[in-house]
Amino acid sequence: QVQLVESGGGLVQAGGSLTLSCAASLDTFSSTNMGWFRQAPGKERDFVSAIRWSGFTYYADSVQGRFTISRDNAKNTVYLQMNNLKPEDTAVYSCAAYDGPDQYYNGRFFSSDHYHYWGQGTQVTVSS
Repeated sequence: QVQLVESGGGLVQAGGSLTLSCAASLDTFSSTNMGWFRQAPGKERDFVSAIRWSGFTYYADSVQGRFTISRDNAKNTVYLQMNNLKPEDTAVYSCAAYDGPDQYYNGRFFSSDHYHYWGQGTQVTVSS
């Protein structure tokens, strides 16, 4: 059974930083593309960032230059370093694992529909 467990959320003032972690019980983690998504109250789930098994990264325009995604395959963990946080970053952040063909990932990384495993999410609240 695949489990993804996020941690590191919390309350922070605008301009502050947080680092989210996602620990995966996934035997094939080192060859799995991983993503972070977020959902604010009353809104749809949005893409935040993703990282391929190779380390190639993707970012939403809204977080480019402020967030950094990384992975530690030895620890089966993916991270999201979030700097210069803004009130509009407030949301539940969830990590997800993509289990589809890698050759299609460039056209799928931003869509939550193509991720097969999800964590329970961690709340990030940014106060103004």
